[in-house]
Amino acid sequence: MRFSGCSCIVFRLMEFAVIQTGGKQYTVSKGDSISIEKILGDHKEGDKITFDHVLLVDDGKNTTIGTPYIPNASVKGTITEIGRAAKVIVVKYKQKSRSGWTRNGHRQPFFKVKIDSLK
Repeated sequence: MRFSGCSCIVFRLMEFAVIQTGGKQYTVSKGDSISIEKILGDHKEGDKITFDHVLLVDDGKNTTIGTPYIPNASVKGTITEIGRAAKVIVVKYKQKSRSGWTRNGHRQPFFKVKIDSLK
């Protein structure tokens, strides 16, 4: 197999972790911004937050898998934005009945978190 214009292949070693929060799992690395649907408690923009439910940590050489969580592992982040997503329109229609249409809208709240460090 020949690569045009390049005689070497460069692999980038990247540290990442898999965390669990709000009933979902997220793959994060340092500097990433993730959008999380639910974080319990009262929070404001600029607050520091720590995720203790770390399922996997990979530093590029070694991989640690939790059973189910890794003890003494944490991911620290900063809440950069609190808002609500775009409106999703939900339409219900029953054919052959004279009840007609039912239309509802929903805006899901979100927290945008910037990952500061993996530990």
